[in-house]
Amino acid sequence: MPRKPSRQLTEAELRLMNVLWDRDRGTVGEIAEALEADPPLAYNTILTTLRILENKGFVRHTKESRAFVYEPLVGRDEASGGAVRHLLARFFNNSPTMLMASLLKDERIRKRDLEKLKVLIAKESKGGTK
Repeated sequence: MPRKPSRQLTEAELRLMNVLWDRDRGTVGEIAEALEADPPLAYNTILTTLRILENKGFVRHTKESRAFVYEPLVGRDEASGGAVRHLLARFFNNSPTMLMASLLKDERIRKRDLEKLKVLIAKESKGGTK
């Protein structure tokens, strides 16, 4: 029985999505040019990855002249929110507190980042930003 396709982006898929989010749309050739891959990715590799993204519901294509033009159906914020929810469920027992505690234990967190987090928490405590 084949594995169910993941709704999470792989590293390769994320690289292509970042190009599409930055440009709003693009052909395989345009995406290949925008990628900073060393060595460059093959046209067929990019095309296959875009088809996978299309099957996952992240992009769609339209035909313009002889080329397929791909555009994102899922925004960067929506994708990152899904990734955070996946991370919470998989590693932190759906506990935002456990996730935040893990982040705060990280030695790489800077003082200014802590200050920003304090401001965001205070804002949320007073009725949210939504």
